[in-house]
Amino acid sequence: MKKISIILLLALTFSCVSKKKYLALEHENGEIKSELLKTRVAKEDLEAKFDKIQSRVDTYNAKLATLKQENDTKLDVVGNVVISNTVKSKMRETLKHVDPNKLSQAKTLKDSMNLAVAYNLQKTINESNINEDEDFAVNINETVVMISIADDMLFNTGSHRLSAKSDNILQKLADVINSEPSLDVMVEGHTDSRTINTVNIADNWDLSVLRSTSVVRKLQSKYNVAPEKLIAAGRSSYQPVATNDSAENRAKNRRTKIIILPNIDKFFALMSENNEDLAETNILD
Repeated sequence: MKKISIILLLALTFSCVSKKKYLALEHENGEIKSELLKTRVAKEDLEAKFDKIQSRVDTYNAKLATLKQENDTKLDVVGNVVISNTVKSKMRETLKHVDPNKLSQAKTLKDSMNLAVAYNLQKTINESNINEDEDFAVNINETVVMISIADDMLFNTGSHRLSAKSDNILQKLADVINSEPSLDVMVEGHTDSRTINTVNIADNWDLSVLRSTSVVRKLQSKYNVAPEKLIAAGRSSYQPVATNDSAENRAKNRRTKIIILPNIDKFFALMSENNEDLAETNILD
């Protein structure tokens, strides 16, 4: 009987201790759940605030991108040329390489633009070695390049058929033209004042035009110059560079004139992609 009483007492004691622990654990669990709920609410609140901030950032970036695009595409009219801010920035980069003495003489944006175009065209011509040929005359007047080629470098006397030695010249000319997608090229034929009349050539008008079209066709067919860049024209004998009173002077008048006309805005827009876009850099800074 005494043994049974002791066992019952121990059982009641352990039962009470287990229940206390259970209640304590249950209370602790409730507190943890409460804290977890608070944390979850706080997290959701932070996420909502973050979404609002992110939305404001996205809106700001969108406005900034719009302002940048508007700034880059804003156009100025310089003489008869339309030029964008991005193009002007690239032009400034080019002007860093221009002779400081020439640059100091530029008083207007158009002056600076002409210097930049002249620099790039002259660089291309120099790289093509065009100036190495004696019967070449290269003149750059603002944005226009004029190349005069003596007729005996291209044609036989009184003929509009290109000679074999014309290939080297036309190859160099094509290299210059093909180096820049924005160029237009006019080929002008010029004669001396002596009259000509054959089965195929009625007069000097015919001869000058036939010579220019021979050059244009060869540039297109053999040297892959885009035909939409090319213009063929004949001036007969009516724009002489010397009097026609001697064989030497008449030889000067017999020439083919190549006039290279760049589209200024496209000229800079199509510059090498490796050039730094200063307009973008300035905005990001």
